Amino acid sequence: MAREELTRLTGNGNGNCGKDDCPNVYRTASGSFVVQGDVSDAFMPPDGEGLVEIPEHIMREAIRALGW
Repeated sequence: MAREELTRLTGNGNGNCGKDDCPNVYRTASGSFVVQGDVSDAFMPPDGEGLVEIPEHIMREAIRALGW
């Protein structure tokens, strides 16, 4: 799936991390969420999975964008 197919819920830049523009939360057409951000090393997830740390203010921004 291409980034252009997602609805961006957070951030105000071009979506490229490294310019103080992460993490970001996106919504897919099916209603699920994709998170882009710094990888967390809190624990080792199973193969095929990854951990992304999301600050509370980012989650609040995404929830506001959805009108929840």
